[in-house]
Amino acid sequence: MWRGPRLRWPRRIALAMAVVLLLPALTGAIALRVNYAGDLKDGTKTRGQDAVWLGHAWVDGRKKDADLDAFAARIRGTGIRDLYVHAGPLEHDGSLPADRYPRARWLIDAVHRKIPGIRVQAWLGDKLASEGPDGLKLPDAGTRAAVVRSTDQILDAGFDGVHYDLEPLHSGDRDYLSLLDDLRELTRARRVPLSIAAHQIDPLPALHSLAGGLTGHPKWWSQEFFGQVARRVDQIAVMSYDTAIPLESLYGGYVAQQTALALEVTPEDTDLLMGLPFFHEDDIGHWENAETVAAAIRGTRLGLGRTDRDRRRFGVALYVDFAAEEADWTAYRNGWGGPA
Repeated sequence: MWRGPRLRWPRRIALAMAVVLLLPALTGAIALRVNYAGDLKDGTKTRGQDAVWLGHAWVDGRKKDADLDAFAARIRGTGIRDLYVHAGPLEHDGSLPADRYPRARWLIDAVHRKIPGIRVQAWLGDKLASEGPDGLKLPDAGTRAAVVRSTDQILDAGFDGVHYDLEPLHSGDRDYLSLLDDLRELTRARRVPLSIAAHQIDPLPALHSLAGGLTGHPKWWSQEFFGQVARRVDQIAVMSYDTAIPLESLYGGYVAQQTALALEVTPEDTDLLMGLPFFHEDDIGHWENAETVAAAIRGTRLGLGRTDRDRRRFGVALYVDFAAEEADWTAYRNGWGGPA
């Protein structure tokens, strides 16, 4: 039977749209898979600059001496140097109630005594009001000043540094850069490191703008903005997980790309750490069987070997202690190794 153009054209349009949408995805998948191939370079192992995020139980009274003894045994012989201990969150006005970290002094003193050479940093953060009315408002100068005062307060508790994780933080946020400038002035005066958790970098130029326009939630930072942030801090840890990538080889290729992009714009006097997924969930943003510690480490080593093999101030950051399984620790030790 003859079919008129009104029946044929919708199908042709649908086919064309499928090609337009699927071809870039297919091309990107092939590129990530290729990026995951190749030999690992000698020397792409831990430099003793690694970190681990620790939950709030370490400062609120739930953890005891026996827990710390077990943790000390766990990290002995690894490259872990920094502990990011959750001591917040901040209030939306930037303040930090002192009753949020009642056992901080116990932890700091015990770590210094039982695990010499390990730094205990206060992990602080809050939800930002960047995509809705609720949250911490960075454009408010009074709020930013309160965050600086809270940092001074937490350092008075004895922490060896401060690690900030503020989300969702859009690429190009000048108020965030202003806050970092103020925080850096304080931490330099107190001779402690300023550390931050960073969003991933655009895998394609300007992808954050496109994603923001379509979804209202720009997931990535531009590489330029990442560099601007990295120049203002002593340590930057990329949250290189929650990628929604469904295959392990593609995820590993993505981490290799993220590692290379971050290395290209991070100053040599800033610690750069790539995040490892020490947690197990299956949802729209994280596929447990794809985002594995082994794939993240291989991707990190590939990116390091191809981009800046001899970078000394480089490591990995483990997220998070209370969700980790034995296999995660084994993959970290086997893939990344102990200090040379």
